[in-house]
Parts: sequence; C-alpha cells; structure tokens
Amino acid sequence: MPEPASPRPSPSRRDSLPRRDFLARSAAAALGMAFLPSEVWARPSFDLVIRGGMVMDGTGGPPFQADLGIIGDTISALGSIDPAQGSRVLDAAGLMVSPGFIDIHTHSDGSILRYPTADSRVMQGVTTEITGNCGGSAAPRTPEETGADPGIAAPPADAFAVPRARPPWTDVASYFRVLEEEGISVNHALLLGQGTLRQAVAGSHDRPLTPDELAAVLRMVEEGMDQGAVGISTGLEYVPGRFTPTEEIVAMARAVARRGGLYATHIRNEEALLLEAVDEALRIGRETGVRVQIAHLKAAGMPNWGKQGPALDLIAGARTAGVDVLADAYPYTAYSTGLTIFMPAWAMDGGWEALARRLDDPGQRVRIRAEVLQRVLLDPGAFHLIVISSVRTEGNRPLVGLHLEEIADARGEEPVDALLALLVEEGGSVSFIGHGMSPENVEMVLSHPLVMIGSDGSSMAPPEEPARSRPHPRSYGTFPRVLGHYCRDRRLFDLPTAVRKMTSMPADQVGIRDRGRVARGKKADLVVFDAAAVRDEAAFHDPHRFPTGILHVLVNGAVVVEGGRHTGRRPGRVV
Repeated sequence: MPEPASPRPSPSRRDSLPRRDFLARSAAAALGMAFLPSEVWARPSFDLVIRGGMVMDGTGGPPFQADLGIIGDTISALGSIDPAQGSRVLDAAGLMVSPGFIDIHTHSDGSILRYPTADSRVMQGVTTEITGNCGGSAAPRTPEETGADPGIAAPPADAFAVPRARPPWTDVASYFRVLEEEGISVNHALLLGQGTLRQAVAGSHDRPLTPDELAAVLRMVEEGMDQGAVGISTGLEYVPGRFTPTEEIVAMARAVARRGGLYATHIRNEEALLLEAVDEALRIGRETGVRVQIAHLKAAGMPNWGKQGPALDLIAGARTAGVDVLADAYPYTAYSTGLTIFMPAWAMDGGWEALARRLDDPGQRVRIRAEVLQRVLLDPGAFHLIVISSVRTEGNRPLVGLHLEEIADARGEEPVDALLALLVEEGGSVSFIGHGMSPENVEMVLSHPLVMIGSDGSSMAPPEEPARSRPHPRSYGTFPRVLGHYCRDRRLFDLPTAVRKMTSMPADQVGIRDRGRVARGKKADLVVFDAAAVRDEAAFHDPHRFPTGILHVLVNGAVVVEGGRHTGRRPGRVV
C-alpha cells in the first residue's frame, strides 16, 4: 500500500533555531520522531502534485487512490500529499493516472524532426517511442550514402523513394545529438534497421553478403548499440530485407543478444506463408537467445484469416519452450505500407531504377503484372480494398483517399495497370491503406496475453497534414482506441490489463528500467485520462484528429499536454 509522503528533508543548524522549533525538536525527540523546522513546513516540497486520482501502476494490478509528488523528472512520493506541498497541483479527481504509454513499434525516427512536438503521439498519451522498425532506421548513414530524406514517410513505406537530401548525421551518436539539439516532446529509443545496414554495404541486390560485407554490418550493429541503440529490426517483406538469408539475421541477432538487445521483426510474410514466417522469427530467437518481437502481428487477406490462431499458438508454444518472444499489434482491421509491397522480389533486384526499367520492358511488364494481380487477390483480396494514402506529386494529389478501382475507372484501365502506372508516375513512392484483416482476428490478437500495443504510426502534427496526405488513423488514435473501444466498449480485457500492454510490458521488452510503472524513483512519464470518456476520434476518412478523454500528459516531469491541449514543451530524451 502507498505510504504517506514526507516532505523533502532540509538541514538546519542547532544553534539558530527559533523557540517554537526548539520546543518541536524536543517533543519529536521524546517521541522518537523526525524533526523538521518550521521553515521547511512552509516551503513546497514538490515541483508538482497530482492529486486525487486513481492510480494504475502499469503492472496489471487493481487501481488505488493516491497522490503523486514529483521533483524534477522523478516520481518522489506516492500516497497522501497535502496540496500545499506542491508548487503546482493538477487535480485528477475522478480520473485515472497511469504510466505514460510506450509505443513499441513506430516510424518516427525521421518524422520527429519535421514535427518535434509530436502532437499525434503525446495527445494520445504516448511518452516514449521505439523507432527504427521494419528494417529501416534514420541512423546510421555512411558519409558516402545519400539515403532517403528522413523527414518523409517511414523507410519501408517509401522503400524506393527518390533520395532528396543528406541527413545531418552519420552514426547513432550524432543522430541522438541532433534530437537533443532540436528538442522533442517525446522520449525516443532507436532500433538499427537491418535493411539500412545492408543497403550501406551491398545496395539493393539479391545476393548473400560476402564475408567482408557481413563483418562490416556486424561492426555497425556493435557500434550502434554501444552508442545507445536498443537492438535491430528487420523488414523482410521489403528491399533489401527480402534478399537477406536467415543466416545473416542469425549472425546479427547473436551480436544483439550479447549486448542484451531486442530483435524486432516485420516477418517475411503476413499472408499465405504467415506460419512459416513466424517460425523463422522463432528459430532466430531459439538459436541466438535474443529477445524477439514480432511486429504488427496479423493474418492479412481473407484466404489467410484462418492462420491467425495457429500463429498465436506457435508464439505461445515457443515462449513456453524458453524463447523470449512477444508480439505487438494495432487495433485496426487495415494496415498501411507502400505499393511496392506487391512487386515480386525478382523485379526489385537492384532497387527502384531497376524495377522501373523492367516495367518499361513489355515482356517483363506482362510477367510483373500477372504476379502483382495474383498477390493482390491473396492480400488484401481485391483492388477496392487498396486506398491511396499519400503520393509525392501535386498532379496525383486528388487520388489520395481513392481506392484503386475508382482510380482505374477514372483512367479507363484495369486496376492492376493503374497500380503500375501510379508507381511509375510517383517514382516508386506511393503509400496505401490495405483493408485486409478480420475484426475477429484483431480482437483475438489484441486480447492475447503475449501481445502488446504498438501503433506502427509516426509523429505528425496538423494543420498542414490534411492537405497533403490521408494516413492510417493509428498515428493519432491507437492507444485511446484500445482504452475506449476494445477495453471499455468491447470488454476484451480490463483496464489494468490494457494499461499493462501499453506500459510495463513494452518497457520490460525493450529494457527500459526507469519507465513504464508508477512507483517512487521512476521517471515522471504519466498520463491522466477519463476512463469513461476516452475515445479515438481519428477515422480512415478523417485521420488527423486528436482523441478525447486524455487530459494531461507528463514527459520527464514536464507537462506536455494540459487540459487536452499541447503546451509546446519539448522535454523528451533519448532513452
């Protein structure tokens, strides 16, 4: 049970006590109690007191009523606190107080520099993001490498994006310095993208790495983790992850395991070969001892929906057998990625320029067309389920929000041809939303005890965004949607379980020891929300909307959201 909070101690001199303090000290000594001089009684003991809330500590235990006393960036007291002890007081009566939400799967390592206030994240209670997922990370970048513009979409969604500018960093350490100098509103942890590392030494070519190239990649893994990265990620449906043999990943995972890091994987297939892909991830964990995180677990495409239960069984069985594995998922029946996901691997050997040449060759285009058509029919199942969410050219901007059948009808061509033409027009960079999962499977995955919540989204900030793109609403609504729709309305799990999936579980999985729980000595990353009113407002047709019911958000003890409004503060750190 929480104990009553004590004020901050302060030294006093025996020879200069006023009479009332002399008498008080004498009485305290007689009773065996601590003495505090009157000058301390009158001075606030905490920078901030959060008063009267129901605390969910992040462990999954029942909520309890308690006040929180915060000094600097740390929770210093938990119990009954006189509001006079706080320099500031936030009233949380009738509200829930929980650890800040830790989003274990995001792509904000580039977009955070465009939107350093991370409005789409903190407004939904996210205080820490794990970035660099799906095999693409903002760092490291070699001096010779141009690299995709880190401020555009996540690397996997723009796997063949035309390079725009060199980022102002080379390694993980210099990337972290840029974040600190810029100032950000959320904490960041970084995974090293396996695709980013492989691209640096071998480009986008379909071949195994040479021994020297593999040694260079392993050196980058070790250096990156020594500079603060928390592990590696793979995007095995993207280039160059598609071209990577399992043995190369095993070698990288061994280096990560030696440093206590995490292996997070967008597995090789989330459709017809889902079970084989899950098994590959589990094999890597079994052979190396690395902690495994299976990203955005799903069975995409109606023909594959029956594989969802068996995939969860594989994960649970491996966990029982000693593989340290968990998964994450977002609370939606649609995913989002780039149109190049539909391209056959052979056609992408060499990157976008090589694919563009093949599309320009009539014979090869016929073959690509047939394979793309087959892939779409398997996942998501039809062209009307593919909705364009972002393009680069102004001329195609009106297509954002339309599905491929609508686009094809307007152009007077078949949907598969519209898909290929759009890719060429946009230089390979077209993002879409695929409506490919079943509601029943989403609930099955979210409610599983080995699954955490991860948005697969990124930092954004209206009002300029609505005019440019229509992204997946998960960037704005993931966590309140779990709390409101799936926890309160659908009753998939109780509120403490929902909060645990967002806080202590991801903190433990990543190895963040000072966050993810409400307790003395933990960092003051906190969310104050109304459990009866919290709700996601972002929708597929109108995604740039903040949730309701998230009242206050603290990052490192600083109030970043107060009364449902962003304060503009940027207290985030690299963790």
